[in-house]
Amino acid sequence: MKTQIAIIGGGPAGLLLSQLLHQSGIDSIVLERKSKDYVLGRIRAGVLEAGSVSVLKEAGVGDRLMAEGQPHEGVELSWHNERLRIDLEALTGQVVTVYGQTEVTRDLYDAAEKRGSRIIEEAEVVRIEGVETDAPIVVYKQNGAEHRVEARFVVGCDGFHGPSREAIPQDAQRSFERTYPFGWLGILSETPPATHELIYATHERGFALCSMRSDKISRYYIQVPETEKAANWTPDQFWEELKRRIPEDVANGLVTEGKVLEMSVAPLRSFVSEPMRHGSLFLAGDAAHIVPPTGAKGLNLAIGDVHYLHQALDLAFNHSKNDGIDSYSDTALDRVWKAERFSWSMTSMMHDFPQLGGFEKRMQKAEFDYLMHSESARRALAENYIGLPF
Repeated sequence: MKTQIAIIGGGPAGLLLSQLLHQSGIDSIVLERKSKDYVLGRIRAGVLEAGSVSVLKEAGVGDRLMAEGQPHEGVELSWHNERLRIDLEALTGQVVTVYGQTEVTRDLYDAAEKRGSRIIEEAEVVRIEGVETDAPIVVYKQNGAEHRVEARFVVGCDGFHGPSREAIPQDAQRSFERTYPFGWLGILSETPPATHELIYATHERGFALCSMRSDKISRYYIQVPETEKAANWTPDQFWEELKRRIPEDVANGLVTEGKVLEMSVAPLRSFVSEPMRHGSLFLAGDAAHIVPPTGAKGLNLAIGDVHYLHQALDLAFNHSKNDGIDSYSDTALDRVWKAERFSWSMTSMMHDFPQLGGFEKRMQKAEFDYLMHSESARRALAENYIGLPF
């Protein structure tokens, strides 16, 4: 098979890039290791930055997002029951939108099927050949047989454990990583949200987050040791621990009677691989970077990467200009590192770190107090939360 762009990974990043490329008249093939049903069954983030919403609308997949997504004008921080609402709209003139990643992916699949795009499911990429040439080849295995896709460029949207990053020689890349000594135990339930906006809560027992996917589906998290297993917890135990960590009035109104759809532990890490391009191979999304979920940046960073890459490829194929391709990695990484900084700072301020002494804990409290009393500090947080401009 031949195509202009071979995209590895059929999650939201890969599907969105394929959709945007189609609008620019650029052919692509998407290779996904799992089935469509499996991809749509993954539970992921649900807070979209203002810029991400604009990109999805530009891609022609914003109708259901605009009809069903929940605009949030603010977000709340709780520090041992001290409350601080960050008024995103008043401070920045913009809002974030709660709309689950699964729904974004579903919209992109629907659009792909309507246009008859080539998405090859259950295609396990075994190697990428010729990334330092103008004619790379992606070799994948399906039903026991090997197949080859010839392309001009290859884009790895295949996540942290995918093969794309591994195709870059070790001496041509550099990685930066911070692993946090805790994870998030999360529960997804058929219950109405605790409040109409997200609450990030710090407590002596550990961090907690109240969020939602819709007005009928809620998502909650509590900080647990990095070695903790979801199997060690019952839903009742989770609800009781969550109530201890969130503001008392929110805990008293918490609805816990509803079907538990999923319960799991997510580790927290910060990770960046540089550069995000090597020859004819580009990286986008989790293949190049991971952020702790505290800042709600994971999916949004992937959308930002795709935005830059689409612009670069459109310039190359339709205007014979390589400027965007040559600058893609630096442009994307500039935004990635700013998001890494914000996610790291939110994680550092809101979580209980076992190794911290009295001085460091006072610094966490001082950071919260500064937010409480400084509009400039709140504006800086709001600007980062709603998303830095592309």
